[in-house]
Amino acid sequence: MKIQDLKMKFAEIFGEGDEPCIYFAPGRVNLIGDHTDYNGGHVFPCALTLGTYALARKRPDSLLKLYSQNFSSRGVFNSSLDDIEYSKEAEWTNYPKGVIWTFCKKGYPITSGMDIFFYGDIPGGAGLSSSAAIEVVTGLVLKDLFHFEDVSMEEIALMGQYSENHFNGMNCGIMDQFTSAMGKEGHAIFLDTNTLEYEHVPVCLKNISIMITNSNVKHSLVSSAYNDRRKECEKGLNMLQKMIDINSLGDLNNEQFERYKILISDETLQKRVKHAVSENRRTVHALDALRADDIQEFGRLMNKSHLSLRDDFEASCDEVDLLVKTAWELPGVIGSRMTGGGFGGCTVSLVKKRNRNLFKSKLTAVYQEAFGLQPEFYEVEIGGGAEKLSNPA
Repeated sequence: MKIQDLKMKFAEIFGEGDEPCIYFAPGRVNLIGDHTDYNGGHVFPCALTLGTYALARKRPDSLLKLYSQNFSSRGVFNSSLDDIEYSKEAEWTNYPKGVIWTFCKKGYPITSGMDIFFYGDIPGGAGLSSSAAIEVVTGLVLKDLFHFEDVSMEEIALMGQYSENHFNGMNCGIMDQFTSAMGKEGHAIFLDTNTLEYEHVPVCLKNISIMITNSNVKHSLVSSAYNDRRKECEKGLNMLQKMIDINSLGDLNNEQFERYKILISDETLQKRVKHAVSENRRTVHALDALRADDIQEFGRLMNKSHLSLRDDFEASCDEVDLLVKTAWELPGVIGSRMTGGGFGGCTVSLVKKRNRNLFKSKLTAVYQEAFGLQPEFYEVEIGGGAEKLSNPA
């Protein structure tokens, strides 16, 4: 939808009044480095040009009126600043409400109600961080409307993560919110999640496309094994810490893991830790490969990442595995892997532009025959981070 259409829809839903301000926060795709962010490791995501728009204005009372064009049949959700609490019946509005709750908890009082209209062009449940985008765009709304000049974009990311952890009960790491808040056009973010030190790294792929394939297997991370995986990593870390001085699994390299893995008595926990350690090292090596303009090595590391996520972390599924395996066998595919939290969602592939049509047609045919499902494809551009749209087109 065009911005003008959204403004007209806002007036239709909320009635006449002050002109709303308009904001945008992107989704993300992680090129490599999954399930390392809550283990103190490195990640290498990039923001997308797909994302979530918010049109917002203050109200003269304490009412919160929230509407999403993506869930238009649900209508307007009405609540109040006086009773912000999680409820299953609140559905998607738990994400913006969680951010409002977090701002208040962190000492940034929200002193009036709001009308907020959301629209996203990120496919929901695909693992491209639609939830993080709505959290970050809500944080930007609050920073702007209530003049919290001292709240940085990095802090907005942290508050989005805090709200998802403590309000929505999803123990995610910082990667998704950080990428949405801090993205830069044409660049991926090499982020040390232990220190939050980061670098914007140019991604120049020349005749290669970033292709996202949506398996259309919806993942719901709160009710999935995601939180279980995090607990398993914590248990493995605790076993290691009884003998070696480390703060996180990201402190280990592969050789140290092999030396000390005997300390982890449970075979499943050992596999989880193996992935966290090896994926962190792969991510560091992938940055080196990109800097050396060795895209073939970058692709090889993507492929190894998927094997580790499939076999050691067990975060994939049959549908996603088939999409990846089929991609590996095609000409012009540099690398392919699951991306995001897993248990469904999307794959990310680097595909030579001349092979894009073959890539899409072959994956579609194989996937439909095996599962009766239609995959969706997005050839994505690397976009910038969240922003207020002062003169939107």
